[in-house]
Amino acid sequence: MSFTSGRCLFVVSDRMEAANGRALMPEIEPTVELHEGFSEPDATARPWAEVVEVLSRSEMFWLSTVRREGRPHVTPLPAIWLDGTLHFCAGAAEQKAKNLESNPRCILTTGTNQLRSGLDVVVEGAAVRVTDNAQLQRLAAIWKSKLDWDFEVGDGAFRDPDGRQGLVFGVTPTKILSFGKAPYSQTRYTFKT
Repeated sequence: MSFTSGRCLFVVSDRMEAANGRALMPEIEPTVELHEGFSEPDATARPWAEVVEVLSRSEMFWLSTVRREGRPHVTPLPAIWLDGTLHFCAGAAEQKAKNLESNPRCILTTGTNQLRSGLDVVVEGAAVRVTDNAQLQRLAAIWKSKLDWDFEVGDGAFRDPDGRQGLVFGVTPTKILSFGKAPYSQTRYTFKT
C-alpha cells in the first residue's frame, strides 16, 4: 500500500519474504518514505528487502560516535546484521567504546564507493552492550562464517585467540536512510519504538 503526503511518498509493507519464502525481518517492519526533494523525478522508494540485503551482505561499516567533549569520531569496522540489529565489537580501551559509554547514540554506514550504482545505507540508533552468552555465541558463529574471525565467548564478551576482550554492541535502528543511484533516490525507514 502507498500514499502521498506533500512531497513524500509513503509505502507501508505488510510482510516481506525472501525468494525462499521465509520472512526477512519479522521483528521489525518499517514505515518507508521516499524523499522526493532529494530524489530524481522517476525514482521510487527502495524496497526494505534490498536494504536488508545490503546490511546482511556488507562486511565493512563506518561507525560515527561523539567524544565526551563533542568532537566527532569515525572508524571503519566489521558489523553483523542479526535479528533487526547491527552488531559490532570494540576493545574497552578503544576510543569508540569510550565514546559510547558517555553517549550511546551513533551512526553506522555502508554501501559502495560508486557514484552511479549501488545502494548506500545509514543506520541511526543507540548502541547497547550485548552480554547474553547465548546471543554472543550466535554472533561469534556468524563472525566466524562470514569474516573467518575466531572468538570465544565468556564473561559477557568476545575473547580473541590472544586473550583480548571485545565488547559487543548492538544498534537497533530508530531510522535508516538509503541512497540509491540510477535513478538517485533517498528513502527513509522509520521503526515503531
